[in-house]
Amino acid sequence: MELGDWLHIDEHAAKPLFDQLRTQVIEGVRDGRLPPGTRLPTVRELASRLGLAVNTVARAYRELETAGILETRGRFGSFIAHADPADAAMAAAAHAYGEVARALGLGKAEALRYLDTEFG
Repeated sequence: MELGDWLHIDEHAAKPLFDQLRTQVIEGVRDGRLPPGTRLPTVRELASRLGLAVNTVARAYRELETAGILETRGRFGSFIAHADPADAAMAAAAHAYGEVARALGLGKAEALRYLDTEFG
């Protein structure tokens, strides 16, 4: 299954088009549809498939590359990175959160209550 086959862009949604694309690529990485090393279509090719402006797809790709989700290898194209940067970022955030909770005398259950509230 190719990238353009399962992406669904809603032009009437409140969320910007580039962000819809960016978010769906990240979801594809996390659920295994886009395993590390997967070559993505060129910006022009994906824009054509989805009926989007080239600049919209280019912005999504740039943001994905900045976040470490994509690697661009010059004329060889863009590929899904071999490591999910969210893993390292979330591990670091969890460690910091745990340290703050412990410093405040909170146990795991009390600290998790704050996360539950945050995610509603």
